[in-house]
Amino acid sequence: MDPTVTTAQDLPRVHIATDHAGMELSAHLVEHLSAKGYEVVDHGPKVYDALDDYPSFCINAALAVVADQEAGVHALGIVLGGSGNGEQIAANKVKGVRAALAWSLPTAKLAREHNDANVVAVGGRQHSVEEATGIIEAFLAEPFSHDERHVRRIGKIATYEATGEVVE
Repeated sequence: MDPTVTTAQDLPRVHIATDHAGMELSAHLVEHLSAKGYEVVDHGPKVYDALDDYPSFCINAALAVVADQEAGVHALGIVLGGSGNGEQIAANKVKGVRAALAWSLPTAKLAREHNDANVVAVGGRQHSVEEATGIIEAFLAEPFSHDERHVRRIGKIATYEATGEVVE
């Protein structure tokens, strides 16, 4: 087998959540990523409600990413909204989550390569479906570099998150 070919076993489980503003994009991504072999877990919402409250959906997706990772399952998350900002903030409240707002292919790739982000936030009202799909595919495909400087920096964030200590 060609070592550059990705198999379903190599793909992360993907946890996805949205608010009303990202529902069309979320439905597209669930179908699109599933067709590419990803196991996609949809954390909602299930029906459109212009007054929905996205934090619970995004927090549940983020919790599932962390639970999977702690169980040794390769998992990443996607949170969607109008801008992606509130969804990123909500996801980042979950211990162990490093959610990054991505608005371009380079920001999506750098979130994984440098920050080992495990959740990506994208604004559904900021991009076409095609652009957003490309950003998310770039995020899902990019590996963490494991470069010592990035590992060190992520470790400092994790120390603060766990202990409240700011490491110089």
